[in-house]
Amino acid sequence: MKSIKLSIAALFIVSASFAQVKDAKIAPLKEVKTETAKAMQVAPADVKVPVTPAQSVIKWDQEMHDFGDLEKGKPATYEFSFTNNTKETILITNVRPACGCTAANYTKTPIKPGEKGMVAATFNAANVGAFQKSVTITTNENGTEAVKTLSFKGKVLEPATDKKEEIKS
Repeated sequence: MKSIKLSIAALFIVSASFAQVKDAKIAPLKEVKTETAKAMQVAPADVKVPVTPAQSVIKWDQEMHDFGDLEKGKPATYEFSFTNNTKETILITNVRPACGCTAANYTKTPIKPGEKGMVAATFNAANVGAFQKSVTITTNENGTEAVKTLSFKGKVLEPATDKKEEIKS
């Protein structure tokens, strides 16, 4: 009888201890789930919308250039120039051609009010056919980023063959 009482007491103690451990394990998980859920809920005021750069206000002499007909295999360059008509010094921070067929060079020094700057776009006329390409320029104007897209177009033709060479052959 004594052993039955001891067995029941031991069973009760073991049950109670597992129950406490089990509750202790579940309670922190509930708190973590609640905290995670709270962290996932973001108030609309906390969401940061990406800032779209403003349009550039500097005065470009020309925003679109037509190369006309170009001979295949001969790169063509056009220099877009601009005047800084703002009241502060600006800097071209990035020039990004739209494709790998275009290379760009630009004024890398600060441009003071009233001064001129340039962006030169060189198109590699490697493929025959009409083309229209662009270059995106990023500047710092009025303390913020500003962008401007300049374009150029034309038509690449096969190289002209010399008729005298054809006759001799």
